[in-house]
Amino acid sequence: MLDLEGYYYSTRRKNVRYNYGHGHPLSWFVSIFTLVAISILLVFIYITDDERVSYSLLNKEDQAPKNVVMMISDGFGPASETFARQYHTWRNNLQVSSLLPLDEIHVGQSRTQSSSSLVTDSAAGATAFACSKKSHNGAIGVDPQDQPCGTVLESAKLHKKMLTGLVVTSRVTHATPASFSAHVPDRDMEDWIAEQQVGDNPLGRTVDLMFGGGWCHFYGNSTQDKSCRLDDRDLLEEAKTKHGWSVCLDRPHFDSLKKDAALPLMAMFSPSHMSYEMDRDQQEQPSLHEMAHKALSILNHASDESGKGFFLMIEGSRIDMAAHTNDPAAHMHDIWEYQQTVELVKDFVKSHPNTVLVSTSDHETGGFTAGRQVGDVYPEYKWNPEIISRVKKSSEALALAWSNAVDSDSASSSYLRDVIFEQGLGITDAMPEEITWFAHWKNDNIDAINQLSYQLADMVSRRALIGWTTHGHTAVDVNLYAMGPTTEALRGSHENTDIGDFISAYLDLDLDDITEQLNSDKDFLNADSHYTPLKNNVDDYYH
Repeated sequence: MLDLEGYYYSTRRKNVRYNYGHGHPLSWFVSIFTLVAISILLVFIYITDDERVSYSLLNKEDQAPKNVVMMISDGFGPASETFARQYHTWRNNLQVSSLLPLDEIHVGQSRTQSSSSLVTDSAAGATAFACSKKSHNGAIGVDPQDQPCGTVLESAKLHKKMLTGLVVTSRVTHATPASFSAHVPDRDMEDWIAEQQVGDNPLGRTVDLMFGGGWCHFYGNSTQDKSCRLDDRDLLEEAKTKHGWSVCLDRPHFDSLKKDAALPLMAMFSPSHMSYEMDRDQQEQPSLHEMAHKALSILNHASDESGKGFFLMIEGSRIDMAAHTNDPAAHMHDIWEYQQTVELVKDFVKSHPNTVLVSTSDHETGGFTAGRQVGDVYPEYKWNPEIISRVKKSSEALALAWSNAVDSDSASSSYLRDVIFEQGLGITDAMPEEITWFAHWKNDNIDAINQLSYQLADMVSRRALIGWTTHGHTAVDVNLYAMGPTTEALRGSHENTDIGDFISAYLDLDLDDITEQLNSDKDFLNADSHYTPLKNNVDDYYH
């Protein structure tokens, strides 16, 4: 047995002036202090170096049902958190020390690169969370060799008999929700993703609740006004008759749902993505926090009866899309809606102590900066929140309005000035060159409306002194937020795959077993040859 005290003194003796013997009081003090310090160090290393083991020890006596709410703020980087906080503080005349809901639970950072690039896309980013594996850009629940990988949602459902849910403002078949609930080599295979989500896959149905947009991938193409599928499969009918889903397709039906609503339950409110928060018709679509509130109520009630807990993924999907367009106002409104949803979930965690909340982003979008140099003159150190407060519509909505006016020959200088600039953007000082650009715009190529959106967004950004470096993604580390039991294991800088590891450890999941089940079905592995990626020119910018 190692004599820690003797070892310490034998190695230190030549460097100290006085050597106290074993019987000296100071000797005992040093010995005890050394042992305590070493114990603390070992515990610290143990907890931070192996989250799986540390979690299992901390909670092995706790048999109560556990819940995990995984929140993803798509495309939301650290600078955007500052932007939202400063805007909220200015708008509400608050103290500069005021914090947003996310600020209060900030624990670290997530590193985002994929297996194929230093700059990830949303598919690889979400797959890292869901499968605890790095994969290539475009990968949905598959590894770098395009082999299916089991997800935390699937293992929670099949191994722990937990209830599962997805709540998003994108299409439910979009990259992030798809990565938890489907397995395809190309994110644009959304027809196949939809089939797997309703239950047509080797594991059967693994999702109990699904709220968002994107019904066009569930209607057969004979219903041309509703469908974007390449075939005539009516997945809504299949979902109801083959897999037992209840289906909700409008706001009144959604509002009527009670906490004891029958599961499985899907609710979709738009053919594609749901509206930006600032454009949302409250009579037609619920907000993110309204959907999250309903989902928590239903899943919690059902899990109370089953005693098994639930896993829920909530995504603020359109934060990212606003950043792709470089639209600071739409970005702000969707960030704020996400913050309100975080506050809702935090309240749930406080009243349900076995619930863990983890919130992070898959990546940063846009290279956003609160501060910009316009022209060659050295900039003043400022940005202008008032400019953002004047904007009433997203650049996407205004671009469609101007495009429709041009296509219908109703475009005029007064419509541009009064409706698009003043009422829409809150801009009353449009420059001649800006007016000329819009007057000469033609809807004559596949990218024309995107360019229109970019121009409108930049008019706001320049005046607000908001900067952007790209319409794509960046490699920036993103913030990591957490609340609930054992989340101290997430402090510091982590690879995005560590988040999946943490969830697996907390719920005691077995992703390898799910992976083995998926890869044992040869027909499923070869099915991708029957599916064509459906490219949408708008979504090419929203990855």
